[in-house]
Amino acid sequence: MIPRFGIPPMKGVRYRLRPGAYAILPRGNDLLVTYQHAPDAEFQLPGGGIDAGESPLRALHREVMEETGWHIAAPRRLGAYRRFVFMPEYDLWAEKLCTIYVAHPVRAVCPPTEAGHTALWMPAHDAVGLLDNSGDRAFLESWLNWR
Repeated sequence: MIPRFGIPPMKGVRYRLRPGAYAILPRGNDLLVTYQHAPDAEFQLPGGGIDAGESPLRALHREVMEETGWHIAAPRRLGAYRRFVFMPEYDLWAEKLCTIYVAHPVRAVCPPTEAGHTALWMPAHDAVGLLDNSGDRAFLESWLNWR
């Protein structure tokens, strides 16, 4: 069973399944995260939706590059969770199926190309308290305890 984080689905709302791939990107005791300025300002694990016909790993590499400007290597799947949200940028109620990976940030090649994103390094333990999404926080905390 895939765990659910966040608010439960609301009765009468039609949700569209929106699979996505997200990354925990450690370097030493630090973590590479993205700060999204809008529609709501929040710290996030880099990643996002998987496009039609795209593999989860290809989406992971693309999304990390768009949101951080970094190439990554050796992604390893940690697990998945669901959350039910309204996505204002798409005017869509979504059941997000979030697959979480841990990967090695290899090198920065450019600034983030996705508008409204800033790549930041921060101590991994600080990120646990700053990530906006409870599912991301739970996976990061679990990974920190496991390693």
